[in-house]
Amino acid sequence: MNYSSMFEDSFEYTKEALWGRWMRWLLLIISCIIFPVFIGYSMEVMRGKKPAPELENWGTLFIDGLILFIAGLIYAIPIIVLMMISMGSYIFALSANNPAAVMAAIGSLIAGIIIVFIVALIIGLFAINGYVRLARLKRFGEAFNFSAILAHIGKIGWVPYIIALILLYIVLGVINMIIGLIPFVGFLINLVLTPAYGLFAVRYITLLYDSAPA
Repeated sequence: MNYSSMFEDSFEYTKEALWGRWMRWLLLIISCIIFPVFIGYSMEVMRGKKPAPELENWGTLFIDGLILFIAGLIYAIPIIVLMMISMGSYIFALSANNPAAVMAAIGSLIAGIIIVFIVALIIGLFAINGYVRLARLKRFGEAFNFSAILAHIGKIGWVPYIIALILLYIVLGVINMIIGLIPFVGFLINLVLTPAYGLFAVRYITLLYDSAPA
C-alpha cells in the first residue's frame, strides 16, 4: 500500500476543494455546526466523487448525515455501556467510604478505561469500513454487514489497513496539536480548519476503502 500517495491525494483533494473557494469553506464551517449536514456531505465524498462536490441540497445532506450519525451511535453502544459500568462501579465504591474499596475501585476504573479503549479501537476498524459501505450502497444495514466488512478489510490486508488508520490519526493529531499551541489564536485556527481536517480524513478513508483489489 502506498501511504504517501494516499496522503498526497487527500491533501490535493482538500486543497482543491477549499483553497480559493472561500464561500464553500464558510458554508462547510456552518455545516460543521449543523453537523448532520457535514456528515451527509462526507458521505458524498465517500461515494468517490472527485473533485469535491458542491455543498447543495442541504435537506438531503442533513437526512443522509442523520442516518450515518445513527449508525455511529449504534456502533458506540458497547463503548457507552462499558463506560457506564466502569464509572458506576467507581462511584458506588466511593460512596462506601472504605479506603480499601476505593483503592480497588481506582484499579478497576483504570482497567475499565483500558478495556473501553481497546473495544473502541476494534469497533472503529469495523465502523469506518461500514460507513463507506452505507454511503456507497445506500442501505442502512450495510453499515453492519460484518461478513462483507470482514471480507473487504481482508482484501485490503489487516496490517496495511490498521497501519493506514494509525498514520492518519498521528498526522491529524500532530497537526492539530502544533496549531493548537500557537498562542491566542491556535484554537481559532483549528476551528476554521475543521472542514479541511474532515475532508482530508474522509478522502483518505475513501482511498483506503478503494485500495481493496476488485
